Amino acid sequence: MTDGADKTAVKDGPHGDQAPGLRARISAAYARQAREAQEEKWIMDHIPLVHHIVNKVVGHVGATAEGEDLVSAGTLGLIKAAKSYDPSKDAVFKTYAYIRVRGAVIDELRGSSFVPAAVHNQIRRIREAYLEYQSIHGRAPEDDELAAEVGISSQQLYRTLEEARRQQFLSIHGLSDEEPMLGSFLPQDDAPGPADEAERRETLERLSEAIADLPERDRLILLLYYERDLTMKETAAVLGITESRVSQLHAGALFKLAAKLGANHEQR
Repeated sequence: MTDGADKTAVKDGPHGDQAPGLRARISAAYARQAREAQEEKWIMDHIPLVHHIVNKVVGHVGATAEGEDLVSAGTLGLIKAAKSYDPSKDAVFKTYAYIRVRGAVIDELRGSSFVPAAVHNQIRRIREAYLEYQSIHGRAPEDDELAAEVGISSQQLYRTLEEARRQQFLSIHGLSDEEPMLGSFLPQDDAPGPADEAERRETLERLSEAIADLPERDRLILLLYYERDLTMKETAAVLGITESRVSQLHAGALFKLAAKLGANHEQR
């Protein structure tokens, strides 16, 4: 009887009001453990995403970028994404993580400059030669024809176009003061109004037309790289050519798009 009274006292007496608080602390501890376990799973499952994003970025800015540093920055971005992700407010985790990881990788590039000053003038020379050839012959020049017009070798042409792609990438992301080749033709989408939406639709239509005018090989590379989201290495495996050749063709395709869009932009 005494034991029963003691048990009742513990349940309903002075200590009874601690039970709800204890249960709340236990529940919170379990919730923290569950969240930490989920965060660890998100991180481990999406490590390949970090490498994929780094490979895509390096494909634009070239081998001069420190790949290991970019992977470290991207991994840190992934960890932060896992810690801050709110399933009730944000998109699916992969989409949320992609944005955060890519942002972290881009931020890692901000301390370095990858574009030699002399390259900008050479890019302009190539662009002028491209447009002049097209005006005279009624068609776009082949790569070797364009190189001959500028008075450089095909390899030098490709190296310059790869620098142009790097310039475009850095400019779009605010990492360079050089003029972007393609990004400047796309209207900003911060709180777009009706006029901005109309301009964006027109730009996308012109972009689609420009892509349709590219050689089939160039169109395929852009399709694999952007729509299918393959890396340069993966694209090379699909096409049965070297990764360096894919990089050259990709840079050339972007240059041709930019030249065509630029010419149309100036005529407006």
